[in-house]
Amino acid sequence: MADTDISARIQHAVTSFADIEAVLDLERLDSDIESLEAEASAPDLWDDPDNAQRVTSALSHRQAEARTVREMQRRLDDLEVLREMAQEDPESEAELVRELDQIEKDLQGLEIKTLLDGEYDALPAIVTIRSGAGGVDAADFAEMLLRMYLRWAEDNGMTARVLDTSYAEEAGIKSATVEIDAPYAFGTLASEAGTHRLVRMSPFNAAGKRQTSFAAVEIVPVMAETTEIEIPESDIRVDVFRSSGPGGQSVNTTDSAVRITHVPTGIVVSCQNEKSQIQNRAAAMRVLASRLLLLQKEEEAAKKKEIAGTITASWGDQMRSYVLAPYQMVKDLRTDFEVNSPQAVFDGDLDGFIRAGIRWRKAQERVS
Repeated sequence: MADTDISARIQHAVTSFADIEAVLDLERLDSDIESLEAEASAPDLWDDPDNAQRVTSALSHRQAEARTVREMQRRLDDLEVLREMAQEDPESEAELVRELDQIEKDLQGLEIKTLLDGEYDALPAIVTIRSGAGGVDAADFAEMLLRMYLRWAEDNGMTARVLDTSYAEEAGIKSATVEIDAPYAFGTLASEAGTHRLVRMSPFNAAGKRQTSFAAVEIVPVMAETTEIEIPESDIRVDVFRSSGPGGQSVNTTDSAVRITHVPTGIVVSCQNEKSQIQNRAAAMRVLASRLLLLQKEEEAAKKKEIAGTITASWGDQMRSYVLAPYQMVKDLRTDFEVNSPQAVFDGDLDGFIRAGIRWRKAQERVS
């Protein structure tokens, strides 16, 4: 590669980082860390466990952000040294190109982080997947999406816990609920919400005909227990039952699964994958609080749109298509981002779609 091309790419990377650093504001991060460290060192910190959890979580996140910014600055400084070495050593040039490629990719991720400034973007997320039209193919598709998000979370170092799974009779799942416990999980995944469509030659059809099936994905933030959403005990009905699932799991031997019905809204939440009834109830209440918050925000947004005279839905009926036959393609119908490797996407390679979705969501907020 010509030295002028390398120099131009390095300069573009340096300029991009300067813009990102201005938004992330390292001086502000250091100030936040200092304040949070003072709170964390208070002898009575754990007298209030909820507040202690908030402080330690915020401190860990701010420290990680500051480390990322400083590490990127160091890597950019090292690029100049590598470029000088590459002028005399072909092997150093190859190393320079590899590092520059990785830096450009990492800068994209940092750039996206600057767009995640919504009220709940920094929170963990609850992902709910439901099979739609398409019979057994839709149930199988829902399970494929569940695996896809779990693989994506694993690849990105995020903790994902399956809280509840309802299995279909023949194959696949009717629904599943997953908690992704990582900073900015909600903001990162929010644009994944909507209707997903699969087109393929059905493995469940003896004639091998092409089948179209659908699945719905819902993303809500995980609200802290100190959230403004309060749920009176009189508003809920709690049922306990024996967990179910394939195989002879030990959780199937006791009535540890919990189903909570929010009577005023009819929202039903269940959790069966924890070991005890108490744990399942706590997890189900977190999901319920998050869904009630989402419902509250949707009602507020609908009221604003009604006042403004617009009733357009926020999400289209089909936000992404996964086509396996007669050709190979996955395409987001809002951003027009597409790839020709569906298997890689189902294996968790979602970053391109997620980055495009975050930019799309930000653009929608600006014009609304």
